Formats: sequence, C-alpha cells, structure tokens
Amino acid sequence: MNTENPEFLMPRRGWIEVVCGSMFSGKTEELIRRINRAKIAKQTVEIFKPAVDTRYADEEVVSHDDRAVKSTPVDAAESILLYFSDETNVNVVGIDEAQFFGEELVDVCTTLANRGIRVIIAGLDMDYLGQPFGPMPKLMAVAEYVTKVHAICMQCGNPAQFSHRFAKNDKLVMLGETESYQPLCRVCYNKATG
Repeated sequence: MNTENPEFLMPRRGWIEVVCGSMFSGKTEELIRRINRAKIAKQTVEIFKPAVDTRYADEEVVSHDDRAVKSTPVDAAESILLYFSDETNVNVVGIDEAQFFGEELVDVCTTLANRGIRVIIAGLDMDYLGQPFGPMPKLMAVAEYVTKVHAICMQCGNPAQFSHRFAKNDKLVMLGETESYQPLCRVCYNKATG
C-alpha cells in the first residue's frame, strides 16, 4: 500500500450542484462565482455551454452583468464526456444553460460526479409556459445541492420565478433578452398569461 499518496488516503468525491431559476435571476452569475472560487483554491476547472447560445460570446459564459469565463461550446451533452478520461485531473465542471441540452445531460453529470468531479449546473427550471424545462427536473432530483435563485418581478417588485415571453413566438427555445422576456411573480405571470 502506498500510504504517502494523498489520493489513497482521501479519495476524491464528486457531487452535483444545480443553480436554477427564471431569466434575470443570477444563475450564470452564481455559476461564475462558484467557478472563480474554485480557481482561487487552485482547482482545475472546465466550463461548457450549448453551442446554440451565442447571445454574448461564442466561447464564453457571460452573465447579464457582463461577468465572463472562458467556456467550450458543445452541440450535445454527450460531447462533454469526450473531454475527459479516467485519468483527467479536472476538479470542477461548470455547465451553463443546461435546459438547452437533452435528457442525456443527467447521465453525463452523474458520470462526471461518479468520477470524483464537482459538477455545477446552471439553467432555467421552467420554460416560458411555466412548465419544467428539459433535463432540469431530473438534474435537481439527482443533485446533492439545489439553489433556486429569484429575479425581481418587473411588474410589482416581488420575487419572480417565471420567465414571461412577450415576443410573439411559439417555439419552445427562443434566445432573447429584455426585448423578449421579463421576470414575473406568480400573480403577475397569471395575469399576463391568463
């Protein structure tokens, strides 16, 4: 037995953290904060985002307040695993806009966590119709930690958990900002959609 190897004495443990909420609630800002803290602790990090999200930058995760970290855009969740082998020395993986990935993201995140990697996921928990969005419900179910953040309702100032789309478009996935969406509380959302 090699008792001088710290990896032997304390095996790396992985886990999954989910940061969810409506648009403009600070999900990406919180993801970036957690990633930066890991970097300060000298941990190795990799950040991924869906290739379809080019609103601010092609190869950066950018929050609404213009904070940014370099990221790798991928077309499908399974592609994330191509960046890792069993010998990979990555401590933390960040994934932004998780709702745009398919259900396979759950297996990808579970695989990474089982390999001893801390996985931090940020994404919308509900679509503009107020329904659970993509893989987010399953990710919240398998995660060790779930943080729900709230925006401020643009109508009344209360905590907002709905992303109301006022732009005329019936597609489920429509990239947009304040020109198309606004965060609303339950009461104001029901008035706007009822």
